[in-house]
Amino acid sequence: MTGHEDAAQALQNRLGYQFRRVELLYEALTHRSALSRRQGRAARDKGNKGQGSNERLEFVGDRVLGLIMAEWLFERYPHEQEGALGARHAHLVSRNVLAEIADKISLAHVLRIAKHEENAGIRSLSSVRADGMEALLGAVYLDAGLAPARKIVRHLWQHAIERGARPHKEPKTLLQEFLLGRGETLPHYEVLSSDGPSHAPMFRVRVQAMGESGIGQAGSKRLAESEAAKILLEKLGQGGQHA
Repeated sequence: MTGHEDAAQALQNRLGYQFRRVELLYEALTHRSALSRRQGRAARDKGNKGQGSNERLEFVGDRVLGLIMAEWLFERYPHEQEGALGARHAHLVSRNVLAEIADKISLAHVLRIAKHEENAGIRSLSSVRADGMEALLGAVYLDAGLAPARKIVRHLWQHAIERGARPHKEPKTLLQEFLLGRGETLPHYEVLSSDGPSHAPMFRVRVQAMGESGIGQAGSKRLAESEAAKILLEKLGQGGQHA
């Protein structure tokens, strides 16, 4: 075995799942920067910019995780209504939690990343770790279906769901409550950019209040706003109130 094959096998051991189609695992572990220039040109010529990287599996994994988490919360909190369940769900599938779960299984160390991006420190970014975790779940689902993906999510997210004894409040809600409690005006959100293909957009949003601002980036406008609100809360000395 090569060093990467050994690392991939060790990851499967930590995950408690052995891939039938190991090529799905390797695709899930491949950051787009790791594709050769020739592969990149061929993919662009075919109109498939992300083919061969983990971007397509990330797209699948995001939906798989969302469904499994919705099912789990519906089962676990039978008396909660949509608002509380939605807040819990948004938190448990957020970039920060995904990155935290990825760290549990040392996923970042196994990702294949180009040398120049490695030198730039991209491996440590929460977005890269979170995307890799979603891609891994997408790979498991395509390899064997929903049942093993569900088993993995319920094992890895157990602590995260248990520590949320009370309904989680989104950073946007906490920011609004914080400002209203001090007689301040409501925050102003502004979309700075919206880039990327239709299946994997990337939004950058800025929120401003009390002379400060926060900028968030995510695959949806709502999540980018949430990330921006979280950053602004930290600037206003309210970091950790949303955890």
